[in-house]
Amino acid sequence: MDLKNKKETKDMSEKQITVTSPLLPNIDEFNEMLKEIWASKWITNMGQFHVQLEKALCEYLKVPYISLFTNGTLPLLTALQALRITGEVITTPYSFVATTHSIWWNGCRPVFVDIEEETCGIDPDKIEAAITPKTTAIMPVHCYGKPVKMKEIQAIADKYGLKVIYDAAHAFGVEVDGESVLNAGDMSTLSFHATKVYNTLEGGALVMHDEQTKKRIDYLKNFGFAGETEVVAPGINSKVDEVRSAYGLLNLKQVDQAIANRQKVAQKYREALRNVPGIRFFDDMPGVRHNYSYFPIFINADEYGKTRDQLYFEMREQNVLGRRYFYPLISTFSTYRGLPSAATENLPVATKIANEVICLPMHHELSDEDIERILNIVIRK
Repeated sequence: MDLKNKKETKDMSEKQITVTSPLLPNIDEFNEMLKEIWASKWITNMGQFHVQLEKALCEYLKVPYISLFTNGTLPLLTALQALRITGEVITTPYSFVATTHSIWWNGCRPVFVDIEEETCGIDPDKIEAAITPKTTAIMPVHCYGKPVKMKEIQAIADKYGLKVIYDAAHAFGVEVDGESVLNAGDMSTLSFHATKVYNTLEGGALVMHDEQTKKRIDYLKNFGFAGETEVVAPGINSKVDEVRSAYGLLNLKQVDQAIANRQKVAQKYREALRNVPGIRFFDDMPGVRHNYSYFPIFINADEYGKTRDQLYFEMREQNVLGRRYFYPLISTFSTYRGLPSAATENLPVATKIANEVICLPMHHELSDEDIERILNIVIRK
């Protein structure tokens, strides 16, 4: 896959290829909705577009109840509050720091458990050994949108009377045998950050199973107000405004096409990298509707001929931005490295994966020329 001539090579090398690109609504349609917001002068506090977006997301995601938040971290914090989680929470070291930070901010102690290579999610076989009398919950992550072993995790939770909160930040629209992964556990959280498959600029959501819990969550995200003069809980302010709600409604109309475009990119990557020594990647899982949020590859330096970091910096030199996602492990950060569960010897698989992973550019706007350029760098030795 050589480029045609020196001029084309020069022109293409000057263009930066980013690891992701935001899904943006049609600006004219957005402007029309902004006019409605301006005319109504109702710009926050659960306006019409906020209500419409919650309903539309319930239908699209096949979930019974959803509550919108202003970012993806606040649903994690609020879920722990709503379920009154205390003591220790078992989680993964292989995630974005918000996962563990939410546990810490709630005054709980994160307990790290190793992951499995096939999903990069928490290994159910390692969970029971980490349970103590102080354990009250498990917080798994659907890493890269790949479903973890939810049945096994739920069986352990039921056995020990634990709550399960899924960090599903990457799992927008992901289903297993037609069932949304967001319906697993006690609650699931989503991120609608600009880097995600579906975004509301900044935003997030919390998925729950019943109306009473939905009401409690809505109280908690609005200072605890249950009416004009009654405060029923020490809540926070994490409401979503009408501008982002309108933006989200428009993006929901085009997210399926964006996912289809991402799937084509994944197929091209797989076809080109299938037989490259030292490169491993994920194939689609049987029965799973994927959203192709990321395309991680894992570098075996001995077989590939160079390290992950060498490839990463070579890509950057040629204006192609991959991401070492997730590196380093959360368990290595100063806040957490002193925890007994953070010891490297307890997390051999997560440590290995963190040192091998690089996410290739993956988004709905990648052209064939972009993909060719990326692959030329990765395949060339």
